[in-house]
Amino acid sequence: MDLQLTNKVIIVTGGAKGIGEGIVEVLAREGAIPVIIGRSQTDNQKVLAKISTGFQVEAELTKPEESERAVREVLAKFGRIDGLVNNAGVNDGVSLEHGSYEGFMSSLHKNLVHYYLMAHYALPALIKSKGSIVNIGSKTAETGQGGTSAYAASNGGRNALTREWAVELLKYGIRVNAVIVAECYTPLYEKWVQTLPNPKEALQRITAKIPLGKRMTTAEEIADMVAFLLSEKSSHTTGQLVYVDGGYVHLDRALL
Repeated sequence: MDLQLTNKVIIVTGGAKGIGEGIVEVLAREGAIPVIIGRSQTDNQKVLAKISTGFQVEAELTKPEESERAVREVLAKFGRIDGLVNNAGVNDGVSLEHGSYEGFMSSLHKNLVHYYLMAHYALPALIKSKGSIVNIGSKTAETGQGGTSAYAASNGGRNALTREWAVELLKYGIRVNAVIVAECYTPLYEKWVQTLPNPKEALQRITAKIPLGKRMTTAEEIADMVAFLLSEKSSHTTGQLVYVDGGYVHLDRALL
């Protein structure tokens, strides 16, 4: 299927690793011009070297002013923005019992505030291009996880902003959707698994609970859905939370 993304300038925050890297690779394969916004120029450049296209801006998105600067640099380079993928974030374990106000607020900046700021600063360009926005979210907003209050709250906020922006931007023809991730095997996921007792057994227990195929979702499977939602092939889809999770969140695993 031709997604008609050729030469579309699409920002991907956190595009140098994990799911973000998968999204960048799929967008490049579809002929788009992915723009990585990430805190490490070295990491950003490594991904660009693999795909032989695109652009990067080194930015620390926990600092509000960096979102504005990143968008400004993209516009200086290309003069347009056709899509925005808000993806950067980390499940940082700021809990209710052992967390703090400072930790909670810091986590919101890591995981939610820059979603708003990137969309806010990119919006004039997206209005001109009739572009689209895809927010990457997590199951934690719906299922909870334990010990990660700030991350769960951030993902609830991502879901709410997706629906709110879809309404607010109807008049511009800008579509806004979210892709919700459950168990996707990335370097960060691997790092977390290694902190558990008997990591191999723990991973087997997790994958056994994934209804479709008893396996992890791949970054490419997430990325394929993102590319579709950015494209005109999903031209009448907006305000949706799309779960690419092998049925993990909504299917009754006790019956499978």
